[in-house]
Amino acid sequence: MACVELKNINKTFAKEEVLPCVNLRIEDGEFVVFVGPSGCGKSTLLRLIAGLEDPTAGDIEIDGEVVTDLSPKERGVGMVFQSYALYPHMSVYENIAFGLKLGKANKLKIREWVEKTAEVLQLDKLLNRKPRELSGGQRQRVAIGRAMAREPKIMLFDEPLSNLDASLRVQMRTEIAKLHDRLQSTMIYVTHDQVEAMTLADKIVVLNRGAIEQVGTPYELYETPASLFVAGFIGSPKMNLMPGTVAGATGGATTTVDIAGLGQLTADRDTSALESGEPVTVGVRPEHFQLSLCGPDSGLEVVNVEYLGNEAYVYVALPGLEELMVVRQPVPCQVETGQRVALTTEPACVHVFDHQGQALGAIAEPLAETDTARAVAR
Repeated sequence: MACVELKNINKTFAKEEVLPCVNLRIEDGEFVVFVGPSGCGKSTLLRLIAGLEDPTAGDIEIDGEVVTDLSPKERGVGMVFQSYALYPHMSVYENIAFGLKLGKANKLKIREWVEKTAEVLQLDKLLNRKPRELSGGQRQRVAIGRAMAREPKIMLFDEPLSNLDASLRVQMRTEIAKLHDRLQSTMIYVTHDQVEAMTLADKIVVLNRGAIEQVGTPYELYETPASLFVAGFIGSPKMNLMPGTVAGATGGATTTVDIAGLGQLTADRDTSALESGEPVTVGVRPEHFQLSLCGPDSGLEVVNVEYLGNEAYVYVALPGLEELMVVRQPVPCQVETGQRVALTTEPACVHVFDHQGQALGAIAEPLAETDTARAVAR
């Protein structure tokens, strides 16, 4: 196990700056997930830690030692790639042992390491099979085993589940989480899938255009996003974001915001730095809206209702807003397409972002951690 520290890391390809200046510390034994849209720099950052790319500037430290100029082998890292990259003519045993043989370990030691690794990954009964005789999940476990066999200080995963079908991804998420619990090793995992991030991570690093938007636990990112980008990226369905204007503040602790077509919402946010009439963006999670039917000449129109078995999503049109509002409802849902509804919410559930997209203040009384915080895992 090991801690990792990135200090003023910059990476430039030709004239394009991919990572402007990244500073991050990953503690010993943490499971950290880099998440963000395609092209945000998360895989590049992982490759820098692995030693597969060299930073343009800055230092990488592992356990307090600068490893910026060391090879991947010398850094004590194991990496699992997006593709399985297994040797088709080799057995499971031979695939796992390949790196150990290259390191010229003796045969008895190789057998001991391979059998130990196979037992942890539940591959001990498959050691004589070839990759073509394995399922997708089993192949991925072999790839993980090959990275584990050398007992690296740090395990790196570069979108390892993206080639699997939906049900297998769920199974492998569970397997990787159990693996971390057993090994208690430092793991760094890259994905564009926020469901993987929310369900696996001790700590999530949200990246946007090479910059870190926010670092925190899944609960912190879901309940208190620091920016519009994080608010719109974390959550499925994502947070409802609406343009509004400040109507008035009370002692700096709460504020009233006007939203065209919806009316006024009160937020437990410190907006004392804002003036009346100043434009802001208001955010409310789908499960935090309360919905009630109203007359045909008032309220908002229901455009669609999606029934998902355990819940329903009600899509509502807000005048002037291109994206539909989403309201999560319990089933049976009493709302139908074409009806008119009113939306209300509690002040503690209202997020306010300034014109630069930064969250204002903090919720006066933090929301209790409930299953809602991990509802995106559904």
